[in-house]
Amino acid sequence: MSEYSMKEAMRRFLHSSRLRGDVQALQITDIWENLMGKTIAKYTDSIKIYGSKLYITTTVAPLKNELLYQKEQIMERVNEALGEKVIKDVIIS
Repeated sequence: MSEYSMKEAMRRFLHSSRLRGDVQALQITDIWENLMGKTIAKYTDSIKIYGSKLYITTTVAPLKNELLYQKEQIMERVNEALGEKVIKDVIIS
């Protein structure tokens, strides 16, 4: 039986767990302001990950429009922050 560090064991567990998206969404929520700026973070209601899609919810119409134009940048920034290519699509609602 091989031995793993706690970090590696958690990474392996989360990789195969249904909790993976929730944990990654929490990670993104924690750094959302750094990724997107204070104004966008302030008016973002929720961030969720289902499969390979990032769901961003806001009630501010101009922000929705701005986020739609930035979908590619958002995917790149989030994937870079997570350290792997997790997000393949961004859904704004």
